Amino acid sequence: MTKYVIVDIETTGHSPKKGDRIIEIGMVTIVDGIVTDQYQSFVNPGQPIPSFITQLTGIRDEDVEDAPYFEDVVKDILKRCQDAYFVAHHVQFDLNFLNAEVERTGHVPLHMKVLDTVELARILVPEAPGYKLSQLAEFLNVQHDDPHRALSDAAVTGDVLLQLLQRGEALPYETLNSLMDLERKLKSDWSEHLRNWMNQQAFTVEERDDLEIFRGIALRKPVSDEDEPHVSFEGFEPFLEDTLGENGFMSKHLSYYERREGQEEMAHCIYDAFQSHDHALIEAETGTGKSLAYLLPAIYESVKENERVMISTHTTQLQAQLLTSEIPRLQSVLPFNFKTALMKGKQHYLSLKKFEYELQTSGRDNYDVTLTKAMILVWLTQTTTGDSDEIQLPSSGQIFWRRVSAEAEGYLDPKSPWFSRSFYQRARKKAQQANLVITNHSLLCADLVSEHQLLPSYGKMIIDEAHHLETTAARYFGLKLDYVSFQYLLNEIGSDKPGDWMSSLHASYPEMSERHRKSDWEKLMIHMKEDADELFRYLFSYVSKKKQKDISLNDVGRYQYRYTINDEHKEAWQAVTEMSERVLFNVRDAITYLRRLKEWITAAESSEEAKRWTDDLSMYMDRMESVIDSIDQLLLEDHEHQVKWIEIEAHGAKNAVYLNSEPIEVASLLKDALFDKKESIVLTSATLTMKQSFSYIQKRLGLEEAASTKQIESPFNYKEQVQLFVPNDFPDIKGKDQEAFIYATCEAIYSLATVTKGRMLVLFTSYDMLRKTYSAIKEFMTQDEFVLIAQGISSGSRARLKKNFQSFDQSILFGTSSFWEGVDIPGEDLSSLVIVRLPFQPPDHPVYEAKAEALKEQGRNAFMDLSLPNAVIRFKQGFGRLIRSSTDRGIVFVCDDRIVTKKYGKYFTDSIPNVKVVHDSTHHLMNHAKDWL
Repeated sequence: MTKYVIVDIETTGHSPKKGDRIIEIGMVTIVDGIVTDQYQSFVNPGQPIPSFITQLTGIRDEDVEDAPYFEDVVKDILKRCQDAYFVAHHVQFDLNFLNAEVERTGHVPLHMKVLDTVELARILVPEAPGYKLSQLAEFLNVQHDDPHRALSDAAVTGDVLLQLLQRGEALPYETLNSLMDLERKLKSDWSEHLRNWMNQQAFTVEERDDLEIFRGIALRKPVSDEDEPHVSFEGFEPFLEDTLGENGFMSKHLSYYERREGQEEMAHCIYDAFQSHDHALIEAETGTGKSLAYLLPAIYESVKENERVMISTHTTQLQAQLLTSEIPRLQSVLPFNFKTALMKGKQHYLSLKKFEYELQTSGRDNYDVTLTKAMILVWLTQTTTGDSDEIQLPSSGQIFWRRVSAEAEGYLDPKSPWFSRSFYQRARKKAQQANLVITNHSLLCADLVSEHQLLPSYGKMIIDEAHHLETTAARYFGLKLDYVSFQYLLNEIGSDKPGDWMSSLHASYPEMSERHRKSDWEKLMIHMKEDADELFRYLFSYVSKKKQKDISLNDVGRYQYRYTINDEHKEAWQAVTEMSERVLFNVRDAITYLRRLKEWITAAESSEEAKRWTDDLSMYMDRMESVIDSIDQLLLEDHEHQVKWIEIEAHGAKNAVYLNSEPIEVASLLKDALFDKKESIVLTSATLTMKQSFSYIQKRLGLEEAASTKQIESPFNYKEQVQLFVPNDFPDIKGKDQEAFIYATCEAIYSLATVTKGRMLVLFTSYDMLRKTYSAIKEFMTQDEFVLIAQGISSGSRARLKKNFQSFDQSILFGTSSFWEGVDIPGEDLSSLVIVRLPFQPPDHPVYEAKAEALKEQGRNAFMDLSLPNAVIRFKQGFGRLIRSSTDRGIVFVCDDRIVTKKYGKYFTDSIPNVKVVHDSTHHLMNHAKDWL
């Protein structure tokens, strides 16, 4: 008989030592999988309940005033816990808090075996989107009716536990055996469970068809590919009509399908570009259905001509949408098969070779590494891709992942026993055989600059979210170096501490260790760390002295200083040169040391173990060569067409320094490396034009010649669906009194939210203003009037914040940076959009400064040719958040009246769909909003 008591407590705060008390306890007893008892009681804490706890739990002072004190219920609680596992979601909090109360009332604290459902869920459901109880309940289809109430939470935790135990029981023997080796460093006492499950598996005759066991690790077998598509087409026009027409495949199979004129127009444009081997720029406004519009000509061209078509996106969100929604939908309706593959950078894929080694060396692992290993072991029974985006690693687990990724593996010899099972090689092979290969701008640009081919060859490509191509390309045509990354590399190689990579290498070859002493490496390591520390500290000091007059503090707390080596203070930069050369001298010595170790091992033996060590040595030498190249180019050489800048953490460590360089323009680089080499590249986005012209984006990307352009209008009736409000009574946005502007913004947000019942997205251009507005608007509100959700203040990812926003009736979402695009909130969930300031780039950003100077030297206007187009495109992205379907209606409120009062304001209003612009007092605008909505 196995008994579990699942406990959840609600409290006045987090610290019993500071006087916090329990206000409610819920307990569910499960014996052999059956609920045998439930217990719930309010507890009088003898103190007022804080308002935020009441807001979270719904428990008020009057609920507990007649409730028993903890002294009155403690014996009942202790009795229920006898001979049971103590189970809770975050078990340490509940057990420690409960024990503090037990001891306070003079009883002996509980000493029981514990199971933490957060930890067990991380291990047994590594693919879950999150591990809060509500997220897990939703993922596991467990009904959760009353969150943050003790008995409801305990009951849900019990249901989650039973599902987790079922999942554990189904794991193969080898996985359970490996988990057993890790169990003692975990929080949960589940060795008995693991042992029982292993005994069951040992006597199981049937083996799972979906798994294979290789070198003691259970792996999911890959799904075999479909046969090659064989189909003959009568032409693209009939194919498009057969697919999208009134009696086509889409309308026959999908009840919600609507035929869209713009979608078919866009598909024809792409097909024409492919046929004429032209490049094309297509702006497809919201509602066009551009994903389907480019997938159809891509599929047709690929299958008909038996050639690969590449599709590149900027965000993983769009990749996921294509792979989990759009492409499966087409595969279900089209009468022929086509193959798709996803291709990412090596850092995304697990190296089984590296992971096997790490499993064998678990002795010195901390808790986070142990947990991450356990998660990966279970995930390997599920994944066929080995892609880290499938698994929700803890933040510290990301550091471990760097040790076991395919990137850390370096070159994998085809003779390696792991080669045929390599996730990265499998992804490459699948991409070679696919009709459509989905990739991202980062890998596309990395492929353009890499000596080795990272993507399979292609002649035709569609680049979605193409407005991001320039900035991504600039990053990859540039360089980065920072102290933390360099230190990470040195620490990864390690020294003579037990468990370090270098120490393990010397221990494996004692004879080599006698000849190439560890102490020599230790001295080198000390010199490299000290000299690098001195260099980066000096750079920090150098920039700090410049900052008052040359640079400003940006939103994320970093100072950015643009430098040109030949223009820096000669004596001061001479010190940088000398320190850099000392670092280079030591790094070159380190490479020589590693090379000698590699030569010794290669000459001594040719075993699999030796190959693993020499592969690692090659990888570390390559990384150190990269450091040498970066220091050379960033600190010792001047490049006329590069912008270089140093970033320092304003309040960070004195060696937290980041060196950056980017080309001032990438147009010629993209032209040479991409557009001149490929048959047909189609670039698309909802935001490519300024004032209906493509000329700006064409110049920036090097596509001024031989590229066709097309704008596809939105099917939405913007005149009926949107009104643009601009107040005429706000304080001057450029005035010194920012507080007055923020106060006026708060009043407008609050007044408009009252009209729209929340359902508002507020977009900022800076975190600083977001934080100040968030704090100030709280003063306008009575408690519980609106739920405020703010990026950088409320916890959670962008997707989580958006979901929270949609789940509350009257909520306001504050966002900056990434919230200007890619956030899709259709329907009544969003009724108003507030744009606080026009999204101009800071004029002192190093890249902007350098580009502006280059334009001035060419006799061009930096504001009109650079600053304004960037701001207009960003504004269009923000504007596009409001209307996502033909039935949406809403108000866009722009606090920045320069959109009306300045001559350049027309560039903003003429670049968005034709909507009514109302420029009036805030009071009149609010009355107008009431009438219109």
